[in-house]
Amino acid sequence: MSAEPTVFVVDDDSGVRDTLRWLVESIGLKIETFASAQEFLNAYDPSRPGCLVTDVRMPGMSGIELQSKLAAEEVTLPIIVVSGYADVPTAVRSMKRGAIDFVEKPFDEQMMLERIQLSILEDARLRQERAARERTMARLESLTRRERQVMDLVILGKSNKEVARALDISPKTVEVHRSHVMVKMQAESLAELVRIAGSCTISKGNP
Repeated sequence: MSAEPTVFVVDDDSGVRDTLRWLVESIGLKIETFASAQEFLNAYDPSRPGCLVTDVRMPGMSGIELQSKLAAEEVTLPIIVVSGYADVPTAVRSMKRGAIDFVEKPFDEQMMLERIQLSILEDARLRQERAARERTMARLESLTRRERQVMDLVILGKSNKEVARALDISPKTVEVHRSHVMVKMQAESLAELVRIAGSCTISKGNP
């Protein structure tokens, strides 16, 4: 059973933290608040789903620096950047670095809730895609070296005879390996095998 999504709020303003706690809890979502970016980093487990709402300007590590830190650690938690009027250009730069959205203070409560809910949905989508890629990679790794060679040529559009000539094996042996590949990769057609191969960015011709 997957973990319940949590809204993580990082803001040095206790009033903002309290307001967001009341808002988020009013729609039945979990929330955890932090007074600094470092406090959040010390507590956060990347396996936990949800989204992050962070102010731009904070003592110590800024919201932009927090975003960069998470990106360096390949954490894909969707980030909503909150900024005051004077910080809007900074927030725009944050968006260009991958933040999912930014909200200007003082924010509209309903709009903030909508952005949070959309961010949580985006996080769920990203996690599902990552899990699917990991399952596909596990199936790929179950192939033998010869099965991988056959698959790489097949998805390039080579016929069984062409694969046989390229690998110096019989067409019948190619058929056997091809059948094993289809079963292991859980592909019901050549088109599906090509799609699966593309989804895990297989390097063509790599044994």
